[in-house]
Amino acid sequence: MKVIGLAGNAGSGKSTIAQALSKRKSIKAIDLDKAAWESYRPRSSTYWRLVSRFGKDILDAEGAIDRTRLGAVVFSDERALADLNAIVHPAVINQLRETMSEEEAQGTHILLVEGALLATSPHVDRSLFDAIIWLDVSSETRQSRLKAAGRETHIERVLPRPRSPKVTTIDAEGSIAEVVERVAGAIETASINH
Repeated sequence: MKVIGLAGNAGSGKSTIAQALSKRKSIKAIDLDKAAWESYRPRSSTYWRLVSRFGKDILDAEGAIDRTRLGAVVFSDERALADLNAIVHPAVINQLRETMSEEEAQGTHILLVEGALLATSPHVDRSLFDAIIWLDVSSETRQSRLKAAGRETHIERVLPRPRSPKVTTIDAEGSIAEVVERVAGAIETASINH
């Protein structure tokens, strides 16, 4: 099984591209954001670590972590964001390892792993991936896509362009169909070369 990471800034098209590619017979896509949210479900070890670090103000009325409240804390404080990533990312990578084992046992040919921070987080074990694809778009395109999705506030979240030789940068400008074909070509090249 080949494991391909799909990373990029908010508005780069990760989710749309992953969803389109997952319709192809040989590709199974998973979203690490969803795994992250699952990792801090109430009373999990990650949940308790987040409550310990950020306090009960991040909880909703039912005692679950309120992502909006947590986001308000971490996206305005670099240290808090680093602490969040140090708590959540290892739990997510452990979940990814389990998912990889399950998918390999099921005969999955290509596992496409969508996660904004795959190429940049120090807490991601990049040795798990045969390749990581970084979707690169202009700030204007990001802004347009985020506005269309009702996520304008995410425009300020900008990740540095990765400089790892394991990361392939793909131009994600243009139509979704064009970008899907560029990414599919990069996946095919990665599958042949590894």
